[in-house]
Amino acid sequence: MLEDLRIKNFALIDSASVEFKNGFTVLSGETGAGKSLLIGALTFLLGGKGGVEHIRTGCQTAQVSGTFYIKGLSSPVDPSKINEDDIKTPAQWLYVHGIESEDDRILIRRAVRDTGKSAAWIGDTPVTRADLASFCNFLIDIHGQHEHQSLMRVSEHRKFLDSFAGLDEKVEEFTALYSNLVAKRRNLDELLSDDKTRAQKIDVLTFSVKEIEDAKLKKGEDRELEDEEKRLSSFEKLYEDIDSICQTLEGAESSSGAVLLLKKIRSVAQHACQLDKNLESLDSRLESAFYELSDIAGEYSSYKNSLVFDPERLAFVQDRLTLIYNLKKKYASSVNAPVEEVIQFGLDAQKRLAELSGGEKNKDSLKAEIAGLEKNVYKQAKEISDSRKIAAQKMSEQVMAILKTLGMKDTRFAVQVAEKNGSQIEQKCGPYGMDDIEFLIAANPGNPLQSLAKIASGGELSRVMLALKTVLAETDSVETLVFDEIDTGIGGEVAVSVGQHLKSLAKKCQILCITHLASIAVYADNQLKIAKSVSEGMTNTEVAPIEGEQRVAEIARMLSGDAASQESLEHAKAMLAKFSGTGES
Repeated sequence: MLEDLRIKNFALIDSASVEFKNGFTVLSGETGAGKSLLIGALTFLLGGKGGVEHIRTGCQTAQVSGTFYIKGLSSPVDPSKINEDDIKTPAQWLYVHGIESEDDRILIRRAVRDTGKSAAWIGDTPVTRADLASFCNFLIDIHGQHEHQSLMRVSEHRKFLDSFAGLDEKVEEFTALYSNLVAKRRNLDELLSDDKTRAQKIDVLTFSVKEIEDAKLKKGEDRELEDEEKRLSSFEKLYEDIDSICQTLEGAESSSGAVLLLKKIRSVAQHACQLDKNLESLDSRLESAFYELSDIAGEYSSYKNSLVFDPERLAFVQDRLTLIYNLKKKYASSVNAPVEEVIQFGLDAQKRLAELSGGEKNKDSLKAEIAGLEKNVYKQAKEISDSRKIAAQKMSEQVMAILKTLGMKDTRFAVQVAEKNGSQIEQKCGPYGMDDIEFLIAANPGNPLQSLAKIASGGELSRVMLALKTVLAETDSVETLVFDEIDTGIGGEVAVSVGQHLKSLAKKCQILCITHLASIAVYADNQLKIAKSVSEGMTNTEVAPIEGEQRVAEIARMLSGDAASQESLEHAKAMLAKFSGTGES
């Protein structure tokens, strides 16, 4: 849920701080007031394109920040349940990227400078625009002529259908099974390669395993050696520093050391304490300081006596570090990687060596294992496909039924489940099954079904999404939906139906909607008014919540264009009282 949005120097907005509540919130205002600017700022925050055109005239930087509350965001994450190629929750995303949240809240910030450079942060961590957009896909879905449209991404259609069908867990299990099959086939291909190639791989792996084993590496050894090398190579400077400390603390002469000076001060302080008992607490502290400093002096003295320059040990440490450096160059992700990566490479190489050296026995074993996996993969893929086809029919019917009430009575909507092409199991299947899934639409009678992502208008997309979100209300994980153009080309009973659907959907998630129709706005739980003003030759767009008489006047303006007409005001009060329960001033 979006809790607040703070905007500075963005387009026509000088400064705005908007708090959002749960439920259904409407954003209204006169034509040209800048209603879409608020959505534009939100889109920018979520990772949309951002350039110097967003910076307010005369300013150097545009900034937008927002706070999101997501229940369970700060709860511990089980790493064993994370698939980095298919992260399921915002909490998992934050865990993978090493970002912490607080009290189930996360602050997102983004800025663009007049140089064209932009920057973004999730919490206190700088992130790329791509990472920002990836994370924000879990938080908000924006529908209208903006970038954050999951309906425009065909890859998302499978997720919608699987969520509707309750197949998420089953598909996740299938993905793991399919990945295992792919890995086994890759191993078999290597075993089936010609003997010369296989022998070369065995030679390389054998050399690598022996080289790593001979090194007898230990976990954390590189860090320990680096610390020791630094200490040994800086022996003279270290000895000088410690000797200087010892001289200052203990002193070469009886009166020059800090410990002896403090002892002398103690003697005077004890005498002063006898003259004034109020000095007892200071005397006690001075005594503690004396004993503490004496102990520190003794520790430094012992450390100094233990310092011995050992050139042989230094040479050994440096040779050992050179060996580890060379091994990292060969077997780790980088020379700065921990030595554990080299150790793990050796273990993996041993495993691969055993597989390649097994010869015909391993081949036969792998072939049998692959045959069993193929049967299981195809069986599960077929079960998932059958379930999808049944769910696709139900989903299509439910979406069309809702679209009829949303002013799209002649629209046909279908969830297409098509089997992938191919002859072998791997070709027929992908990580998520054997199906290619896409939403199709025919907006007018007689037109063939075509790709929703290619032919639907902004208004149609918003209403299709509203229908889908209504159908998926129980399973959808995105907590905030934004509708920018949902009232395009509608009015009358259709607008009333849209308002009813939005209010109903808002029981399950947070809804933000820009509208110019009073028949939609009256259903809202909260209303924000966007207004444009001119001061000292500069135009500014302002955003403020409205309640009571202010809201009545705004609804009256939306009804007739006249916020002062008594008839419009009475009509507005009646509508609010009937649909929102806020008609009383």
